[in-house]
Amino acid sequence: MTDVRKVTAGAGAEWLLGGFGLLRKAPGGLAGIGAVFGLISALPLMLMGATGAFFGLQVLTLLITPVLLGGFVYAVREVDQDRATSPAHLFEGFRNGRTFPLMAQIVPQFVFGIAAVVLLMLMIGVDQLQALSVAMEQSGGSSEPTFPDMPAGRLLLWMLIVFLLVIAVYFYTFIASPQIMFEGRPAFQAMGRSFRACLRNVPAMLVFFVLLVLVAVLMSIASQLVTALVGAALGLTAGMVVGQVVLMAALMPVVVGAIYTAWRQMAAPADDARDDQAPVPSSGIEL
Repeated sequence: MTDVRKVTAGAGAEWLLGGFGLLRKAPGGLAGIGAVFGLISALPLMLMGATGAFFGLQVLTLLITPVLLGGFVYAVREVDQDRATSPAHLFEGFRNGRTFPLMAQIVPQFVFGIAAVVLLMLMIGVDQLQALSVAMEQSGGSSEPTFPDMPAGRLLLWMLIVFLLVIAVYFYTFIASPQIMFEGRPAFQAMGRSFRACLRNVPAMLVFFVLLVLVAVLMSIASQLVTALVGAALGLTAGMVVGQVVLMAALMPVVVGAIYTAWRQMAAPADDARDDQAPVPSSGIEL
């Protein structure tokens, strides 16, 4: 018996449209929350010159980002249920014992990073990687740098494996936050259920991913223009910070709204589930 619902491939487009629809419902509130999210994520950029502080702030930002995402999901549901939202909702994930379950979503990313590095060393070889590193350092002032021959076949295979691992991590975390925030599920139970939901609905995930990439690219081009204009007037760091804030203000409400819509369709309890998505039959093979 499976605990997630099957949806059509077109549902992937519905998720993204749902994100845009929620943003249109409360553009000021959600864009403001996205701007605060972007400002927090851009804080390490302000300390790029101070190595120790920069690294420490990067680690802190990495740890709290899943918690802030949980708060963002909470704000999106407030909008969906016709209630007012504010930037304070961004910190809702720090309340009621949700902090560490939300933060635990970093674990798959951490495991992925270690696995990718270990695979690279095993498949390419430590000696060749060291030779490549030395060649890259020596090529700084060279007009015609020379690099050691690399095993192209194994390198391409490693890249394919890394790509599949990235997809697996994305599946584990895609709708984990709504489950933790609204259903009170433990972190690893929520991530396992998210993985099963995504695996059961791969066509919808592919449609969503392709459309999201297109939207993200268009928004990124606009934010880079803002970065260039502000950077020319106030400096590179200021331009990068402002560009990040603008991008997050526009993109994050759509992404989080899409995650919330996907959770409602694939895994939400009956009270939260979309009416147009019937539950799957009770018999069959569990994924």
